[in-house]
Amino acid sequence: MRYIATVYVRLKQGYSDPEGETTAKALQGLGYSVTDVRSSKAYDVTLETSSRAEAERLVDEMSRRLLTNPTKDDYRYELRETR
Repeated sequence: MRYIATVYVRLKQGYSDPEGETTAKALQGLGYSVTDVRSSKAYDVTLETSSRAEAERLVDEMSRRLLTNPTKDDYRYELRETR
């Protein structure tokens, strides 16, 4: 079975987010009344596995081993079957 996982990665609360801060200032400069912006990344990973449970296990493992820094990042993912 083929799956596509979208893994969303963002900084944990309490960590400085310079990209988000710069974006917030730019939006305020354009007249928008924003108080905070947090940046994040998304990875689309296509994989073939024998089951959904195996796909979930692999995506979680990939996220912890490479896609995130567990010290400073939080992540979540969405998994969908594809053809």
